[in-house]
Amino acid sequence: MWVSKLRSLRWVYLFLVIANAVVVILGVFLVFLAYPPCGRHRVLPYLVVTLASVVRVIAIIRAGIAQEAAAIMILASPDETTIVDAVIRQERRMKYKTWLWWTRFAMVITILQFVGATYLIFHVAKHTSNDGTSNDCVLGTVPKGYQWKKHIVVAYMILVCFVALVQCFTGSDVLRWRSFYATQDNAWKAHYREVFDRGIREALCCLGRFKYLSALEEDEVHSVARLLGDLVAYRASGTGHLELLAGLALLKTQSQLPKSYEGSLEASVERIQDAAVFHPFAEAAYTGLLLDFGRNPILFPCVWIYRQGFLSPWTRNRQPVLQGDNWWRGHAAAFLKYVRLSPEVLRLGRVCQAKCEAAYFVVVLHHLRSVVIAVRGTETPEDLITDGLCGECSLSVEDLDGLINSNQIHPNVRQSVISSFPHYGHSGIVEAARDLFNQVEGNAGAGDSSPKSSGFLSSLLQDGCECEGYNVRIVGHSLGGAIAALLGIRLYGRYPNLHVYSYGTLPCVDSVVADACSEFVTSIVYGNEFSARLSVGSILRLRGATLTALSEDTTTDTAVIFRLARRLLHLSRYRGSKNKEKGPGLDIHPGAVTAEGISHIHGSQHMNNTEGNRTQDRDTSLWIEADMKSSSDESDLGDSPDSFCNPFAEITADIIPSDDPVSEFMEAVPSSDNVSAGDPHDIFLPGLIIHIVPQQRSFHLPLWKGCRIQEKAPSYKAYISDRERFKDIIVSPSMFLDHLPWRCYYAMQKILGTEHAKNLLDESEIV
Repeated sequence: MWVSKLRSLRWVYLFLVIANAVVVILGVFLVFLAYPPCGRHRVLPYLVVTLASVVRVIAIIRAGIAQEAAAIMILASPDETTIVDAVIRQERRMKYKTWLWWTRFAMVITILQFVGATYLIFHVAKHTSNDGTSNDCVLGTVPKGYQWKKHIVVAYMILVCFVALVQCFTGSDVLRWRSFYATQDNAWKAHYREVFDRGIREALCCLGRFKYLSALEEDEVHSVARLLGDLVAYRASGTGHLELLAGLALLKTQSQLPKSYEGSLEASVERIQDAAVFHPFAEAAYTGLLLDFGRNPILFPCVWIYRQGFLSPWTRNRQPVLQGDNWWRGHAAAFLKYVRLSPEVLRLGRVCQAKCEAAYFVVVLHHLRSVVIAVRGTETPEDLITDGLCGECSLSVEDLDGLINSNQIHPNVRQSVISSFPHYGHSGIVEAARDLFNQVEGNAGAGDSSPKSSGFLSSLLQDGCECEGYNVRIVGHSLGGAIAALLGIRLYGRYPNLHVYSYGTLPCVDSVVADACSEFVTSIVYGNEFSARLSVGSILRLRGATLTALSEDTTTDTAVIFRLARRLLHLSRYRGSKNKEKGPGLDIHPGAVTAEGISHIHGSQHMNNTEGNRTQDRDTSLWIEADMKSSSDESDLGDSPDSFCNPFAEITADIIPSDDPVSEFMEAVPSSDNVSAGDPHDIFLPGLIIHIVPQQRSFHLPLWKGCRIQEKAPSYKAYISDRERFKDIIVSPSMFLDHLPWRCYYAMQKILGTEHAKNLLDESEIV
């Protein structure tokens, strides 16, 4: 029993316990034995540092006990696919809370030890004479004839500083989680669910959302934590976080990025022009600090205060009243100031939020004969939770009312939607769109959100009303664009002159619904922005892409590729099913590896073995030896010695009796197109997709048009792209910067400006 517990202890913490114990022994010896009694102020630094080491040892032991209790509790009920009793769930949370409390207490003690070691150095330096000797009774000075005590003081100070420094890099885990969970997927998922659940709640509490910290039921935070726990399930295969980041780093440095616009038609100028007209409303919906921080990283507080009208409170009564706005009605003022419109055009809006509630603004533009609904994107912690609720959700008939009951929809499209039920969407976005529908059109007072109910939009657009015959434009960026698309799908049956423009939107509906709404939904994607490709399926496939990147990198050792392949391919699943009926290949975790990645790995292995089978055997044996050393510290992937030393032992023994087991193992892996029934459905960008792509700089125009214009700024082109090309995340240096809303708007303006310049040249040639 004690041997197994010792094996589960991380060696660095065993070293720290011993080192802190030595610090305690030396400290007691220096204070009480080696020196005569001294003044309290001179002994105090040694007492404090010694006492801190005692408390640190106690904290390590208590953290290890709490960690073991949490792990045992997880193993008692790891599978949350069934209903977990509320009492068990609360007990699990309390176990993790205790463990986190002790780990953070240990971090505080580490900080105190570091500060104490620094103070001790200055204390000894202050009271030590120039010649190193003194007749005074001061710890740190050495009477003549007792030089051995000086060596003890020096050793004590070096050990105290070294221990304090090492403890800053050891992490919070006293025990190896793998010693408890081994390769159990459900245990790892449940573990990380609790870790993320607690971390998210504490982060929200720090931001003023105290209600989340005391919540006991399965709320939206629990749902987000469950999803994140599932995404980190690669830990069950032995893959470390640093290994995954290494693969992502290789992906980021790839020079050849896939071109989603190859073979696509260029988008018409009219489409770009309409999208550019309404883009400022989507950008203006960010009335908080986020928009100003992105544009003015240094002076953003001053810009935000100015845009909110805080310095001009006498204009308060001129601003419209929005639900959840501050006292000086700053959010309404910020929105109107950005789009440069008068207060009377803003008719309805909301900026306060609870779970799955979107901020929005309804504007009437008489000069454009349009009613604009601008939906805000991600700006608050509640918006992040809505983003994180990306599990699939069934779309009801009411959600698809505009596709089923609209006379503008082609009968074949309507029939394809009806015949392919059920349809799926992003859970958080669907819920937010339903709430927004009740705000702008549903009869919220009567609790009726049926298609026959009437609301605010109807009071503006019905026959005889103020905006009769006006167009309806729903716009939004990022999360706001996805909510706008689903709202437009529901409203299109009522308002056939409706159109949705979403910029940098998130994938939110299945392929059938995404194609069906192409007539009235336009999704603008700029460059390589990550949001247009972010889904559960794309994240799962990204893990396979990391392995592909490693195999394509010529500087990567073949042994490292083999080792990472073994870790990313869930061999534990094969162990659990090898006694069943044998199939043509192995059961691979969804998205763990792509078919292209396997072919690259096989090709890389072939190229690196030009010296023949002897070189291959030597590389493979070196890989096994290296893996034995690392696995002894990190993971226990099997009970038998053979399976522990050679992760391919069971497979090669039962399936692949060949002279080249690794290559044939790779060939035996089935294609990634084989998706199991339990995998999440892919969700796509809604509507017609226009992809704006930066082009290479051109410093001259064709000679037949003259050389009067030279383009020094980057040029852009817009293509009508296939939504299938946005299924996978592109890891590039600009993937996050391309998501900034003003980049998209600037690109559209440049496209329109270029077209205008070309038209002027053409007219001059005709003349």
